[in-house]
Amino acid sequence: MTSCAFAKTLRKKLLGWYEDEKRPMPWRNNRNPYRILVAEFMLQQTQVKTVIPYFERWMKSFPTLQKLARARESTVLKHWEGLGYYSRARNLRKAAQKIRRDYAGKVPDSMNEILKLPGVGRYTAGAVLSIAFGKKVPVLDGNVKRVLSRIFLLKENGGTRKSENILWETMQRLLPATGAGNFNQACMELGATVCLSTNPLCPRCPVKRNCQAQKSGQQSFYPPRNRAVPVTKISVSAGVLFRRDKIYIQMRKTGGLMGGLWEFPGGKFESGESAEQCLRREIKEELGVTVRIDEKFMTVKHSYTRFRVTLHVFLCRVCAGKVSPTRCEKWNWVTAEELGRYPFPSANVKIIKRLMKNQESV
Repeated sequence: MTSCAFAKTLRKKLLGWYEDEKRPMPWRNNRNPYRILVAEFMLQQTQVKTVIPYFERWMKSFPTLQKLARARESTVLKHWEGLGYYSRARNLRKAAQKIRRDYAGKVPDSMNEILKLPGVGRYTAGAVLSIAFGKKVPVLDGNVKRVLSRIFLLKENGGTRKSENILWETMQRLLPATGAGNFNQACMELGATVCLSTNPLCPRCPVKRNCQAQKSGQQSFYPPRNRAVPVTKISVSAGVLFRRDKIYIQMRKTGGLMGGLWEFPGGKFESGESAEQCLRREIKEELGVTVRIDEKFMTVKHSYTRFRVTLHVFLCRVCAGKVSPTRCEKWNWVTAEELGRYPFPSANVKIIKRLMKNQESV
C-alpha cells in the first residue's frame, strides 16, 4: 500500500520537476478539450516528436471540432497519411460527429459519456478528463507502467487484466486531489525522458531516492518483459500501371485493413513465385488484364507492429484486356501530380515520392 506521506512526497517532487523540465508541446498551450482529444488520438502508439508536425497541420485544417465533423473522410485520411493505424483518424472524425450531434458540440466531461465516443478507451478518457477538465482520473500508458513498476518494485507490466488493474489502482492512489492532469503528464514525461526502458537516466530522476528499483539496482528487471510477439516477414509485389501519361490507383475496401486508403495494385507472393510472376498474377486476378513489365522501379522495406514487408515495385503497362477491378472500393487513372491529392499507406507514399523526384529530374 502507498502511505499518504510517501504519496505526498512523490507528488511534490514530480510536479516540481515537471514544471521545470516539461517539453514544449503545441497541445500544452491551453486546456482546450478538442485540441487535447486530437493530441491523445495521435499519441496512441506514436512518439511525440512524430506527432507534433501532424498536430500542427491538423489544427490549421481542422481548427474546430465542427470543422472536423463536417470534413470528408478522404480529406481526414490524407491529413493522417504517414501516422499509421488509420482507424484512429476515422474514429476521431466519428467522435467529432457524435459530439456535435449528441453533446451540443462540446467534448463530454464525464467518464461514462466520454467512453461512448468511438476510439476512446480508458487511457484516452483519463487523459482528456484530467488535462482538459481537471478531473481526478488516472492515466496508464507504457511510460507510466514502467515508472510505477520501478518506484514500487511491482512485478507488473500490464500484460494481463489482473496486472493492468493493479497498476490502475496504484496510479489512482497516487493522484492529488487537484492538479491530476499535471501529475498524469509528469509521470508520462518522466517515463518518456528519464525512466527509459533501457539505460534509464537515474541520476537525473527527481524521485531516485524514492525508487525501490534504483535503490536495489534492479532497474533493468522492472517491469518484467512481455513475451516477444513473433514478427512475420512478407514479400509483396506492386505495379505502377501506366496508360499513356496516367497511373492506375485503387481504394481499399472500407471496413478492411487500411480501408479508405488508395494504393497501387499488387499482392503477396505465393509459394515459389518470383516478384514478376507475383505481379502478373495479382494484376490478372484483381484487374482482369495482362501486363508488360517495363522495369524494376524500387524496393521498399516497411515495418508494421507484427509484420516486416518487402515491397517490390515495377513499372508496367497493359498489353491485353480491359481493366475491370473486382477487389476495390473505387479506382481511377490519375497523373503523377494528382497522386498527392489521395491518401495512401506509408509504403505507397515512398513510391510516390520517388515518382515525383524522377519527374523533376526529367
